[in-house]
Amino acid sequence: MSVSSSSPLNQDLARYDIPAFVAEVEQVVAVEHDSHALAHAVEARLKRLLRTPDLLAPEHRRTLPDHYSANLVMVAPSGAFSVVALVWQPGQFTPIHDHICWCVVGVLEGSERETRYHLLRDDSGERWLRTDGEDMMVPGMTCALVPPAENIHCVRNAGDSLAISLHIYGADLEKVATHSSINECFDHLPVRDAATGTPVPWRNAH
Repeated sequence: MSVSSSSPLNQDLARYDIPAFVAEVEQVVAVEHDSHALAHAVEARLKRLLRTPDLLAPEHRRTLPDHYSANLVMVAPSGAFSVVALVWQPGQFTPIHDHICWCVVGVLEGSERETRYHLLRDDSGERWLRTDGEDMMVPGMTCALVPPAENIHCVRNAGDSLAISLHIYGADLEKVATHSSINECFDHLPVRDAATGTPVPWRNAH
């Protein structure tokens, strides 16, 4: 990665906005090919970005009355990743889903609860979900999902005010037919406590 000629003082005073964040991540993806190392580097920069006041334009804070809103903020010039603002009104939630690519998430406002799941099946081919814990996320907190690790989850607004998080997806979502990072939804499957069954690897879930 190239070293900036700016002085430390100027770096501290400069506003770290989304274009600056995207420019830095572009430098990372140009040289880093390990997905875990890449996600770690993106997560470190996202933590800094979340501290920037008035980060989002009004159109990126758009809400929908009956569903969470996924507002595309920016696609990297290289097409290697996209920045999306997910906005929930109180009571709204995502489907139970997995992703087509790596994802780094940081909460900007409000609180979110993530519920994780394992996908299981029996010898007859029947599939079901088993819960695998929950995490509460508040402003400034980040996490990463890196395939091929299983990453089936549901995220919901856990508070009584607006919740907003930034999601960095390792794909050009403008070129994805659904304009979404979601690979498959699992809301149609039952959720069971029983641990019996054969785990279904994430990439072989279909």
